[in-house]
Amino acid sequence: MMEKNFVEELRWRGMLHDLTPGTEEQLNQEITAGYIGFDPTASSLHVGNLATIMLLVHFQRCGHRPVALVGGATGMVGDPSGKASERQFLDEETLGHNQTGIQQQLMRFLDFGAGANAAIMVNNYDWFKEIGFLQFLREAGKFLTINYMMAKDSVKKRLETGISFTEFSYQLLQGYDFYHLYKEHNIRLQMGGSDQWGNITTGTELIRRKMGSETAEAFALTCPLVTKADGTKFGKSEQGNVWLDPELTSPYQFYQFWLNASDEDAKKLIRVFTLIDRQTIERLEVAHAAAPHLRMLQKAVAEEVTVRVHGRAEYELALKASALLFGNSTNEDLASIDQKTLLSVMEGVPQVQVSFIDYQSQPSLTDFLSVVTQHEIFPSKGEARKMLQGGGVSINKIKVNEHSQLGDFPLLQNKYLLVQKGKKNYFLVKVGAPTT
Repeated sequence: MMEKNFVEELRWRGMLHDLTPGTEEQLNQEITAGYIGFDPTASSLHVGNLATIMLLVHFQRCGHRPVALVGGATGMVGDPSGKASERQFLDEETLGHNQTGIQQQLMRFLDFGAGANAAIMVNNYDWFKEIGFLQFLREAGKFLTINYMMAKDSVKKRLETGISFTEFSYQLLQGYDFYHLYKEHNIRLQMGGSDQWGNITTGTELIRRKMGSETAEAFALTCPLVTKADGTKFGKSEQGNVWLDPELTSPYQFYQFWLNASDEDAKKLIRVFTLIDRQTIERLEVAHAAAPHLRMLQKAVAEEVTVRVHGRAEYELALKASALLFGNSTNEDLASIDQKTLLSVMEGVPQVQVSFIDYQSQPSLTDFLSVVTQHEIFPSKGEARKMLQGGGVSINKIKVNEHSQLGDFPLLQNKYLLVQKGKKNYFLVKVGAPTT
């Protein structure tokens, strides 16, 4: 018997959508190898992939052996599941680059060290590159009928708009993956999102038919697709996908994505995307309900997921960055923020460009905050002087007055000044490069 029931863990977390008969019994009786496939359609995974990654994480924590399949071959074809139109083909160089990025990200979540349930990673290009077209038709195509394949939701939904033979055959490729892994590596289980049920069960059916046994023990399990409380797709921000790659989505933006979740969504997210135990989550929910303005659920999710994806240091930096506009941050905090994070925080903050010559001439603060900055901060010298006298202006998080000198505030990243007017109005001043 396994020490921890994987299926039960998924049930209380709301992460179980469907499973084939006998799956739970198989997992409770012995260490089982199970896999999830990730096609390299982009150079990075995104938070929409995280729910299925967490399936593998829980699978390993419950004593089983997780297998991550990177689809070097299937990525060349494209999965029609959930797509209204044909995917664009990617060239081999791009696919290779994407595979490397995805493999590196998966290694942050799973333990590939020694042990009976150490994770392994495979690439389906390694076996498909050896199979010719005629051989594949005999190996896979012979065993599944057109009627069976057309009954799958991923195909039925595309028949009205059109589906190529290439994408129609995708389920055969994925089914053959399962057959190959079952036969060569004794992998008994395939998992994925609920939209993959048709593709996964094609694999269990292919195994049953090719092995010539009604009792071939291959199993399928899916988790629900995570949606927001309003029913819309989870995993996108105003800028599009929220990526795991810090070059595509900065750690600050990543942290903010989780922090800005609604209270209703946060109750679901903390179960699906963290490893926090049930008792602790239930205590957090009680505390959150008593003081929702403190956003305890959102902060718990944001911390754990950001640390796992980007590391503790980047999480601490994201906290500092979050305090720049809305918390009690200091000049030292501001100076410690790198340029990319600074610009992420200041997205939406009015930006003002001034020439290096105007800055170098060291005008009075009254002139700088009005005339030099094209009256975008203060419309007149009089208004600038009045607020400076009243102590309502800060530069780089330091309070200033009309007698302060511009040279007292070193440029951030050698090119920026952050001006705060009153409690909530910020302006990012960018000083042009010196002319040669």
